[in-house]
Amino acid sequence: MLSNEELGAFLEGAQVAPEVFELRGDYRAMLIAAEGMVPGAGDQVSEALLRAAEAAAREALRAGTPEELAHVAAWREAYRAFGAKPQRTRNSLEALLRRCETGLPRVNRLTDIYNAVSLLHQVPVGGEDLRRYAGPPRLVRAAGNETFDTVAGGETVVEHPDPGEVVWRDEAGVTCRRWNWRQAHRTRLREDTTTAFFVIDALGPISDQALRDAGDALIGLVSALGPEVRVAHRIIANTTEQGE
Repeated sequence: MLSNEELGAFLEGAQVAPEVFELRGDYRAMLIAAEGMVPGAGDQVSEALLRAAEAAAREALRAGTPEELAHVAAWREAYRAFGAKPQRTRNSLEALLRRCETGLPRVNRLTDIYNAVSLLHQVPVGGEDLRRYAGPPRLVRAAGNETFDTVAGGETVVEHPDPGEVVWRDEAGVTCRRWNWRQAHRTRLREDTTTAFFVIDALGPISDQALRDAGDALIGLVSALGPEVRVAHRIIANTTEQGE
């Protein structure tokens, strides 16, 4: 099991490249590393969270379409800034909102929890298996030759990001394409995951306090997944950093 110091060191090694902040100076990321969760499939708690998230999303959409929500619109602008077409590759928050009418996917306990937090707090959230990382995470603009493993037609395939695309990566390759669009197969959360890394993304429409609230909610839910769960977190911003 990883110690508190090891979790903190992993987060301290995380970086957001200056060229990403040049695209969106208002970008902030809440990074959370958690160790010691009891793994498993979805349960009554995660199911109740998903149902609450679906209801909250339907309420939010009563006034308009997903792209009319302030934070979704801001992410669409961010995608356009690095050349992506948001109507084709939607940020993770918008993708979840568009699935709420027919029901959110039920994947596993950790994934279901962070999807629920995403909708309840209207922020993109991603989660990955920390033990499958090769070095610390970095948010960069891709050169275009990096590897990204995904699944197509039931088979694992390797893709490459577009030059200039905003991606999360480690030493082994890309872990998430187009900022918060699609995560790699290699680092995905599994039913046996006990050590996880989460990213909560925020742009201008989301205040610092709202970002912290979303992080606190996720930390509380993850901390309840075992008697010996340890959590570290850090906020990365353009000019200031907070963490513990």
